[in-house]
Parts: sequence; C-alpha cells; structure tokens
Amino acid sequence: MPSQSTSKITEVNHSQPLLHQHGYEIQQFGTLRDLPIALNSNTRSESCALVNQILADTVILFHLYKKHHWLMRGHTFYQLHLLLDKHASEQIELIDALGERVQTLGGVAIADPRHVAEVTKIQRPPNGAEEVPVMLSRLLEAHELIIGELRIAIDKTAANQDSGTNDLLVSQALRTHETQVWFLAEHLVDTPLVHS
Repeated sequence: MPSQSTSKITEVNHSQPLLHQHGYEIQQFGTLRDLPIALNSNTRSESCALVNQILADTVILFHLYKKHHWLMRGHTFYQLHLLLDKHASEQIELIDALGERVQTLGGVAIADPRHVAEVTKIQRPPNGAEEVPVMLSRLLEAHELIIGELRIAIDKTAANQDSGTNDLLVSQALRTHETQVWFLAEHLVDTPLVHS
C-alpha cells in the first residue's frame, strides 16, 4: 500500500499539463468534413473557397485599420483614430463570422497569419507611416477589392442555394463594407470648414 505522501505526489502529477504535444493534422486545409446541413459537397467546397478568400483579405484589412489607427496624424487625428478603431472592431466581428461559416460548411478556416499573407490579394503597404489621405485611400482600395469578391460570392452562393452563406455575405459582410467605405470616403472630400 502506498504511503500517504506517495499518494499526494501521484495526485499532483495527474494535474500536471501534458506539455509539448505533437501530432498530425486531423483535417487538411481545402478538405471537407461531411456535416448534415443539406448542402452537397461541391456547393460547400465552393463556398468554403470563396469565404476563405474573403476571410484572408478581411484579416489583412483589419490589420491595415489597426496600423493606420496607430499612425494617424494631423488635425483630424482624434476623429480618425477613433473611427479606424471602430471599423477595426467591426472587421474583427466579420472575421469571426466568416471563419465560423467555413467551419459550419465542414471546411477549415484560414487563420495563420503566414498563410493569410500568401493568399491575400491586398497589396502590402510600406512598413512606415504614410500621409493621411494615402492611408485612407489604401483602406478604400482594400474595401473595394473585398466588395468585388463579395459580389461574386453572393451571386454564386445564391445560384448554389447556399442561403446561410449568402445571408452572411449580404446582410453582414457587404453592408458593413459599404458603410465603412462611405465613412472613409467622406474624409477625402476637399471642402472647407468655413468660407471666408
């Protein structure tokens, strides 16, 4: 019979985390699990590919928002600093919804930043700070690229009767992007605050 002190050591060992675990991929990127959501595998596969591209570009857009939020300058600093952070928060919500949709379809959501960087269609900005109008224009160009992808994906998911994905892309993603474009574009209108 083990002593009481040996028993306590055994109990402590049972609570020790099993660190440095290694294994293999249980599902490779680009493959599907069969989930009972009444959509055929071809439809789900196409939707996963479309959403993953939008997701990759949305991750990059989020990071552009954070970068420009930090590097904002000039007399509209405060307003734009807050606006860009608000937009970044809304992009995070989209990222989560898009990633969860890929998982719901049985796919693997793109997530690793290095993988995202390989897949994104958004051009890489310079590492340093740029002038405010350039940063805003860069954000608008990224939005426009994603909106173009969204419109294609919306048409394809509607044709494939993937209503769940279509609803997400229309009611959440497209409308968020369009509204953010409006708010950004108004900052590039050259109009005086007062007339002399």
